[in-house]
Amino acid sequence: MTLCSSTNLLRLLGPVAFVFTFLTGVTASAAPDGDASTAAPEKTSKETVCDDNIDNDGDLVFDCGDNDCKKDPACASDGEPENTPERCEDWIDNDADGYVDCDDDDCNGSTACYGSWDTEMAGGAVPTSGPAGTTGGTVGGTTGGVVTGAPTVVAEDDNFGENSNVLCSDGIDNDNDGRIDCEDIGCRLDTQVTICQPSGDFRLSLVGRIEALGYDFQEEQFNTEFESLQLRVLGQMPFIQNSFFLISSRVEKTPRVTFALFQVPIGKKGHYFNINSGGGGLALEPVRSVHKRLLVDQAFYLYNAFEQGNGAALEFGGPIDSKSRFLYRAFAAGGSGRFNGNLGGTFFPDGNTRYTWSVGGQIWSNIIGYYNRWDTPFLYTKSPMTLALVGGVKYDQRTQERYPAWNAQTIFRYWRFHLQGEYYGKRELEFRNFQNAYNVQLGFLAWEKRILLAGDFGQYLATDFESPPEDIQNSLRRQLQSTQWRTAAHVYLWRNVFFASAVYQNRREETAFAEGTFADSQEARLLFTYRW
Repeated sequence: MTLCSSTNLLRLLGPVAFVFTFLTGVTASAAPDGDASTAAPEKTSKETVCDDNIDNDGDLVFDCGDNDCKKDPACASDGEPENTPERCEDWIDNDADGYVDCDDDDCNGSTACYGSWDTEMAGGAVPTSGPAGTTGGTVGGTTGGVVTGAPTVVAEDDNFGENSNVLCSDGIDNDNDGRIDCEDIGCRLDTQVTICQPSGDFRLSLVGRIEALGYDFQEEQFNTEFESLQLRVLGQMPFIQNSFFLISSRVEKTPRVTFALFQVPIGKKGHYFNINSGGGGLALEPVRSVHKRLLVDQAFYLYNAFEQGNGAALEFGGPIDSKSRFLYRAFAAGGSGRFNGNLGGTFFPDGNTRYTWSVGGQIWSNIIGYYNRWDTPFLYTKSPMTLALVGGVKYDQRTQERYPAWNAQTIFRYWRFHLQGEYYGKRELEFRNFQNAYNVQLGFLAWEKRILLAGDFGQYLATDFESPPEDIQNSLRRQLQSTQWRTAAHVYLWRNVFFASAVYQNRREETAFAEGTFADSQEARLLFTYRW
């Protein structure tokens, strides 16, 4: 699965590297006296020569990787195969198939596309990127300086400041621990870094959560259990460029496959279609992994009446504009799933075999920065400013209900804060009432790389049915009016891979459907979560 094109990555890294250079004072130095051959080249306002291996304009992006060279004849496609080390690191789409250098499957296996992981696994030299303008400086390429032998990684010496696809591919020792990009243990360990994994192989991950101690204040009862185990496998679908599959299984009360996703591209501009097990509706939280929930569990009241299980779904999506600031999703789903996003386990409650289905669409807008629906709300280090707004609508037919629904979400993060809010509403057509739910979450990084505090508040509210049902079936019995608030403290015990969570929950909930009487409940839990 390709994160972005090589050219776009260079365009992104250019300003980052420039800021790094400005702040650290690292600049190209002049050659020793009398050695003019290695003197720093004179800087120009634009990349003037596009085939000289020199960064003419000093923006740390050179030759055909620089947008200044976009129309230069030296960077034009010649139609010949892109399958040699030289042609796989020249930043030119030689065969004009829409994929540049290591983004092109024709370059698979080329030494130019080896990262340090691949080379070390093969028992060879570990490549590192050389300075731009002196060696070709390819991302993960072999034209930079070469360190012979595999490095010995000592976790205690790692500063863990390189832990994203951008920082792990810029050729810079960002955290100043002596290891660059994929040589850095942070780039190898963090599950969000994909570029330092073995190319072409399947990727496995695991999330385990143990409730070390739980206490129910009403029942006056303690509990300890291995609460959940999530196993996932991710990989590229054979022979389909930029495709991927994801299969996620959950072992909780019952072992089950909870989410399956098979996605392939449409064209070469970022559009796609996928087939999934029906869990990807309008809501944000239900498709998140166990370790990406600020308050440990999703707010049940926010989704129960709106996001019910489907058997399978077909989705289309992609960018609306050229910069991917605005994205769209459209989906159609059907079937009665046992759980939200569950594979198999058809569920017809109360003997009702009415066919269930839904169709919908959503617009995701990145106003400031970029936030993906799969991103984690957890903060480990300070964050740049990000603001995303999301809106969507759908029509749903369930075992007893028919309704149009609408969803709105806001995600804002800056410095030590992460704030997100979500609202869901619907108009029930069979029994004619309105149902609304909302949840607001706030995360605060109290101690960088150590303690993250979080809290949320929300409600599920519904008006009376104008035409009450004679038979209250399972899906309606679970729609209880609720008010809930929670607090949590997450302590990073070993980086952001192993952490402890203390959670307190206070809920006021209707005792039975449409009864109008409420009961209070409180619960405190201490949990440990591990992921790799």
